[in-house]
Amino acid sequence: MKYLFAAVMLASAVVGFSEAASAAGGCGPGWYRGPYGGCRPMGGRGPVVVVEPAAPVVVVRPRVCPYGFRWYAGRCRPF
Repeated sequence: MKYLFAAVMLASAVVGFSEAASAAGGCGPGWYRGPYGGCRPMGGRGPVVVVEPAAPVVVVRPRVCPYGFRWYAGRCRPF
């Protein structure tokens, strides 16, 4: 039982240290924390990120005036 406990403790310590090393201070791969806490790229330029353009989003305006009226010159007016 002692050996099992020691193996579990050793495995958890190894996993704990490896996760902290890969975090890079919360900036991500290719970046590091600068002297004032900001993320700075390693080696001049950061990794290139390609973003696929999204489909256009159509937003319908809510109706402001009741039916039979239209918005004109700052207020609802009849047709």
